Amino acid sequence: MNGAGRNQLRIIGGTWRGRKLAFPSLPGLRPTPDRVRETLFNWLQNIIPGARCLDLYAGSGALGFEALSRGAAEAVMVDRQPQVIAQLRQHSETLHTDGAHPVLADAREFLGQTPARPFDVVFLDPPFSDDVLGACLQRLAEPGWLAPAAWIYVEAARATPLPALPAGWELFRHKAAGQVGYHLLKCSVPSTRPERTAP
Repeated sequence: MNGAGRNQLRIIGGTWRGRKLAFPSLPGLRPTPDRVRETLFNWLQNIIPGARCLDLYAGSGALGFEALSRGAAEAVMVDRQPQVIAQLRQHSETLHTDGAHPVLADAREFLGQTPARPFDVVFLDPPFSDDVLGACLQRLAEPGWLAPAAWIYVEAARATPLPALPAGWELFRHKAAGQVGYHLLKCSVPSTRPERTAP
């Protein structure tokens, strides 16, 4: 990983710029590299302030905490590993933020519910070995998950093609760095009143 030392990541912008956060050593857990995060948040610089974000496969928390550092109102961080969630909660306390909401859940099961309010930005960065991108995108396209003009960031192995996108969505930006391919999707969806709630 880039620059912060073994099992540490560095927040690269915003209020917590330069802060280092530890993360557990677990299979498949790889923080988004600094260079990729810098590009991503340059793309989203006018979107993140005040946004409600969903960080699926939160892992190290690099994307969720970076978003909060740069002015996001809220980041719901989902992960199925109790060790990961415990670490994310500790970081929330250390950083004195009430905007981070770690949730212990499998991402696809979490997406089987409907949120109380839609999300403006979704970070979708599953382990490269998991074949879940298509299923997650289809569930996010269901009513209630996304704000009318939402954005989804997808990170995958460079050689992995994007699955077919739901109607009304478009690939807005795309780049690659090393073995990582990263994509920003622009989503146009109708606003819908949710019927069931999830954290």
